[in-house]
Amino acid sequence: MHDWDDIRYFLAVTKASSLRTAALALGVSRSTVLRRITALEEAVGVRLFDRQPTGYLTTRAGENLLETALQIESLALDAGRRLAGQDDNLSGTIRVAVSAALVAGPLADSLAQFVKNHPDIRLELLTSYGMANLFRREADVAIRISNDPPDALVGRRLLTVARSCYAASRTITAGQLADNQKWIGWSSSSEATHWYDETDYPAIEMGTIIDDPFATLGAVQAGVGVAILPCFMGDLAPGISRIPPGKLLLKQDMWVLTHRDLRKTARIRVFTDFISSAILKHKDLYEGKLASG
Repeated sequence: MHDWDDIRYFLAVTKASSLRTAALALGVSRSTVLRRITALEEAVGVRLFDRQPTGYLTTRAGENLLETALQIESLALDAGRRLAGQDDNLSGTIRVAVSAALVAGPLADSLAQFVKNHPDIRLELLTSYGMANLFRREADVAIRISNDPPDALVGRRLLTVARSCYAASRTITAGQLADNQKWIGWSSSSEATHWYDETDYPAIEMGTIIDDPFATLGAVQAGVGVAILPCFMGDLAPGISRIPPGKLLLKQDMWVLTHRDLRKTARIRVFTDFISSAILKHKDLYEGKLASG
């Protein structure tokens, strides 16, 4: 068997079922991945992948190797986390998984201040809306809005993020929403659309579907329709208002999370303490208490 690097290439192709996608994940060329996989197959003396039109599929031998490879990967990642947890220096990189809406909102100035205060710490912001995989070190810290964070992660519940219904201010007269308005939804699935039944306007038809909160905000400002938005976005945005009576909806907790092996790392501890304090300074905004509707 070759070294750990061979296993890394094997796992990348297994997960991606594609040389090109595996190469992008590894930061190398497609030809490099092909060369390493071919060398591994020659070393173990069996074919590990079937080359199909739909991609690279593991053979029975590949499936057998996969079980061991995942164990090796888990041990390597665990060792990396434990070593990182012993780092007492306020330097290095912190990968932070956080939604773009939070970065562009009230936290922007706080993040800038942290970078200024700690010039030897480099922040890498992974702007996404899903729960980043902290176990695989895709991120060191996650700032997430969720009522069900993974049990194996450690962190703090900071506050409750609230949402409300918003429309272009010009479409609201004397506390009444103009006729012919339609919802702007983030998904057409029943799981997403049932929330509209909880509002004071369940009879409004579903119109445009937009899966990005910034685009949704822009569409509301343009008068495309009405939407449920986080209060920390909607209450600060010009040209829109909460639809009367402006009640709060879709309340979810905000967490700052990390892996238990990293919680005592100096730079992680300093960042999580700093960002938690910064978020709590805007507690009323996040919880929808700054606008009465």
